Amino acid sequence: MKQALVYFENAFSQLNEFIQNHSDRKIMFLVDENTHEYCLPILLAELPEIQDMEIIEIPSGEDSKSIEIATQVWISLSELGADRNSIIINCGGGVVTDFGGFVASTFKRGVKFINVPTSLLSMVDASVGAKTGINLNHLKNQIGTFTQPEMVVINPDFLLTLPEKEMLSGFAEMLKHGLIQDVNHWNQLKEIPTLSSENLAPLIQASVEIKKAVVEQDPTEKGLRKILNAGHTIGHALESYYLHHQIQITHGEAVALGLVLESYIAVMKKQLSLNDFEEIKSVIDKFYAKVDLPKAEQILPLLMHDKKNVGKEIQCVLLDKIGFCNPEPVSISISEVDLAFDFYRNN
Repeated sequence: MKQALVYFENAFSQLNEFIQNHSDRKIMFLVDENTHEYCLPILLAELPEIQDMEIIEIPSGEDSKSIEIATQVWISLSELGADRNSIIINCGGGVVTDFGGFVASTFKRGVKFINVPTSLLSMVDASVGAKTGINLNHLKNQIGTFTQPEMVVINPDFLLTLPEKEMLSGFAEMLKHGLIQDVNHWNQLKEIPTLSSENLAPLIQASVEIKKAVVEQDPTEKGLRKILNAGHTIGHALESYYLHHQIQITHGEAVALGLVLESYIAVMKKQLSLNDFEEIKSVIDKFYAKVDLPKAEQILPLLMHDKKNVGKEIQCVLLDKIGFCNPEPVSISISEVDLAFDFYRNN
């Protein structure tokens, strides 16, 4: 599966050229209420060649990644006259790009789509890798496809529209990219004084390139790509738990928490050194506030639904050291999760 082109320099010019070359096609923009107000005007000002367009808005937030909202959007596409030659431009954060990619890949057995990520999380993670998805019964990304966008258009100016909480969400994935593949990237990130767009913009391309290189070697997650799941086994379970209990936590906050907890388990298994763990925890503590954890057994049913599991064994991808992660998942027990939770609460 060939990876989509990701444009950083002259990104809007590349998108405008694509639209010029497909001027006979109807363009459908998918946004949420926030990107509709703050980001779409910026984008449309750069796309003077659009002749025929429609806008579909979904509610912001993780709850929108549902089959019910997908059905509403499919109906809207049909009523607005979208056909197999239409192009859907997903302008938004990770929810919009994940959801929009899924809707596009399934409508009329697949229409072209373009991702214009507007949050840090969607720039460095959700917009790259061909994964699309929606949630099922509060379980993250249980339904989805591997489908490439036509292109990804990244412009850091959109970061100026983001609150700090959204910057934190994307920053966790950048930290993960450094931890699993590039110690130099990790070292640059840990020295950032504040998570401003000015400080982060120069590092976005490097983070995207780390993920893109992994995905190009393993498009459908048969081997190396599994390292991108570092922090996500426990992180996804906690995110689903909090979502179900209507407790606000971003994907990145859950991943940061998962990285700490899973790294502690890696220390218990003598896979990761205590020194590396202490550095990981120190850096994450620097940026992320402490979170109240449920009891470990409360997330056990959610851990059992993780896509990496084999039979009844909970599978987790653990770090070997800062800058390297073995893609082969290892089995973890609920007692190890419980010990990691206890450590986190007391430290």
